[in-house]
Amino acid sequence: MPRRNRPKRDRAGPPPGVSLGWGSHESAADGDWIVRSVPGADATKTYRCPGCDHEIRQGTPHVVAWPADDTGGVADRRHWHRACWDARHRRGPARRF
Repeated sequence: MPRRNRPKRDRAGPPPGVSLGWGSHESAADGDWIVRSVPGADATKTYRCPGCDHEIRQGTPHVVAWPADDTGGVADRRHWHRACWDARHRRGPARRF
């Protein structure tokens, strides 16, 4: 019996929560995001979390998030503490004085 070809669906990206292998697609009130977990062993640099304005030190597991449309490329990627990323809807970005 011949195989049926299924029509391709026109989508901008994978549905929310679908794993991309190296990250996942998340949709929220603040937009669509690609989020990748960084294990502590792979965290080799120090970053500043935009959620709490504290450092994410070397060896600290965290997430990297960027807009799903990725128009800005690497410049739009931000490193967040996992808890800060999960709480971003309850509080805005940290303010530097």
